[in-house]
Amino acid sequence: MTDRPQDIEQSVPWFWPMAAVLGWQEAGYQAMADGLRFVEEAAEISAPPEPDWASPNKVLLDLDTMRLRDFGGGGTGLPVIVDAPYAGHSATIADFAPGQSLAATLLASGLGRVLVTDWKPATPEMRDFDIDKYLAEINVAIDEVGGRAILVGLCQGGWMSAMVAARFPSKVAALVLAGSPIDTDAGDGPIRRMAHETPLAAYQKMVAAHDGRMSGSLMLTGWKNMHAEKQYLGKFLDLYAHIEDRNYIERTETFERWYENPLDLPGRYYLQAIDLLFKQNLFAKGEFVGLGRRLSLKDVTCPAFLLAGESDDITTREQVFAAEDLLGTPKAQIRKLLAKGGHIGLFMGRHTLTDVWPGIAEWIAEQGGK
Repeated sequence: MTDRPQDIEQSVPWFWPMAAVLGWQEAGYQAMADGLRFVEEAAEISAPPEPDWASPNKVLLDLDTMRLRDFGGGGTGLPVIVDAPYAGHSATIADFAPGQSLAATLLASGLGRVLVTDWKPATPEMRDFDIDKYLAEINVAIDEVGGRAILVGLCQGGWMSAMVAARFPSKVAALVLAGSPIDTDAGDGPIRRMAHETPLAAYQKMVAAHDGRMSGSLMLTGWKNMHAEKQYLGKFLDLYAHIEDRNYIERTETFERWYENPLDLPGRYYLQAIDLLFKQNLFAKGEFVGLGRRLSLKDVTCPAFLLAGESDDITTREQVFAAEDLLGTPKAQIRKLLAKGGHIGLFMGRHTLTDVWPGIAEWIAEQGGK
């Protein structure tokens, strides 16, 4: 007896669009044609090729942890280094697509020189890289561009940038923290709850099972489960509903190339971040030791701009805005902005790039980044 669509195993996401297509065959030729296109597109977004950089750039430095990409600019002011998230996805989020590029937006807003940290996926040889290794290479990157820079930290790149500013205050002229978890005990987001409720031993077992690295695919599964209805069904229903909208399909393919290609992380770096930063919150407490010194946010005295997302459930506004009271920067030199939208939209959303980041770029220019 032939299985009916509803009998097909539903626990595997791929079978959901397949089951739907079998049902659509009864609806006529157009539904069949749309269904076939849907199957092709569903396969494309489920296992897409790796993402590309949208804007011209050159690799200025090729280090163990990253490639420092230079997007150019003709100014004579301080260079601006965008410290991209190193949390399981590609740094191309900072240069996502034409019209959705933070790097291009900053340049178009008049900043003199823009660079991006392109973090490498962890190989087995990188499994013992720790947070110190990453801080040291950000320091090398700053030295490469003249020894002083403005840092724009995105998400996890924010606490790394703040650590560098605390460890080498004379090297960081200004600091932008966008969607950055500075006080990880603040607010009540799902990441905070997950970090506190899941025993450290569970994270250690996941790292041990992947040859000393944290599997990007495993993290992706966790992220999807935070919005299971949308990730395992909703996006495929949306795809079928827009199957004849080429613009929608192209935007979806671009996003899925970034989203469905997660990066493995060094196990030691990952476990330090989970334990020392998200469980114990040592950086916010002034007890984290980085590159041989206890790091205090009070040692960060440069001008700072804090950007949070109104509906961000990855890094809640409380975790970002807590920096206002933790930094040593005078309150008069701290700017705060709550933008519409969620977490990823802070870095690549069209609205945020059009309406928010040009103003931040103007502020950066005032700090010497022309």
